[in-house]
Amino acid sequence: MELFELFLLATEALKTNIVRTILTMLGVIIGIASVIIIVSLGQGTTQSIVSQISSFGANILTISAGRAGRGPGGGGTVDTLIMADALALAKLTNVSGVSGIVSTGKQISYGSGTAQATINGVEAQYSIMHSLSFAEGGFFSDSQVLGQSKVIVLGDQKVEELFGSLIPVVGETVKISGKSFRIIGVVSDSSSVLMPISTVQKVLLNQTYLNSIEVAATDSKLVTQLQAEVEPILLQRHKIDLMKDADFNIRSSQEMISSISTMTGTLTAMLSGIAAISLVVGGIGIMNIMLVTVTERTREIGLLKAIGAKRVDILTQFLIEAIVVTLIGGLVGIVIGIGITYVAATVLSVPFVISLWSVALALGVSAGVGVLFGWYPANQAAKLQPIEALRFE
Repeated sequence: MELFELFLLATEALKTNIVRTILTMLGVIIGIASVIIIVSLGQGTTQSIVSQISSFGANILTISAGRAGRGPGGGGTVDTLIMADALALAKLTNVSGVSGIVSTGKQISYGSGTAQATINGVEAQYSIMHSLSFAEGGFFSDSQVLGQSKVIVLGDQKVEELFGSLIPVVGETVKISGKSFRIIGVVSDSSSVLMPISTVQKVLLNQTYLNSIEVAATDSKLVTQLQAEVEPILLQRHKIDLMKDADFNIRSSQEMISSISTMTGTLTAMLSGIAAISLVVGGIGIMNIMLVTVTERTREIGLLKAIGAKRVDILTQFLIEAIVVTLIGGLVGIVIGIGITYVAATVLSVPFVISLWSVALALGVSAGVGVLFGWYPANQAAKLQPIEALRFE
């Protein structure tokens, strides 16, 4: 029998019981859709995080107080970094800017409106180091940092949260810990809250130490070299012999991007593996249904063999049925997966990413499941003897 004729016979058999065919596809549809959703959202989330880290500056080193084992905040109240450390690092050749950073969580109020925020006290160079873009106003100056000026720069997202809309706010006064601060700038596409470092240290916290120091290299290619120069200077200043005993830790944006990409990649792979289990379940379901079908169509198989159909023809027909079921299920799963991914990406505000390899893999897996789980029932059908099959009741 011709392959096209076998294909027509297979599709006709599937259409005979359309409800059973759809239910057989269900496991494959769910499995393929799940894999695409997880892989795509994982890649979109990774892109979003990498983009946010990159926006901090690919050429920036972040030196945090405390040992690396204490985690990203350096232990919060660890006082191992001071402004003199930042001044010493500013003298290095490959440095284009340095800013000490002091962070604190406070409530900001304006009239009856309030907003919780992490306030970062930074130096005037911070704006240039991070290439801040302003929707309104500008950044504070070196003289305002030296003078402990009570000024504040808000991200536009924080302005909308506090004021209810993006109205012009430069010149308005907000209150923090009962003290008044004048808004001098609004940063575009940001939720940051920035103040002169001296103001945060003296007016809000009454502390002299820093939570971290950011050092910008003149070129992103020099970040690794700059890190090698920063380490011995800080070790010497802190009177520490070995880096493993250091009371500070250094990380670059590139290291953070690499670490986050690895973590999200591993998590995505694990979740995809879990989702793929439904493909196995779907494959077993296909095998079960096909075995039932073989039993129901025993007389049909005997008749086909009686009129000249060969063993390979019967085997091919039933394999085609299994592959068609899984491929159609795979295509439906891809469409559903892409649709759900788009909706989820929009709701979660992450990039909508569909990788061609995941779609190609989904189709390949669909066909593979059809062959793998369709082979046994197809082989059982092919082995039937014509006379016994025709006698079957």
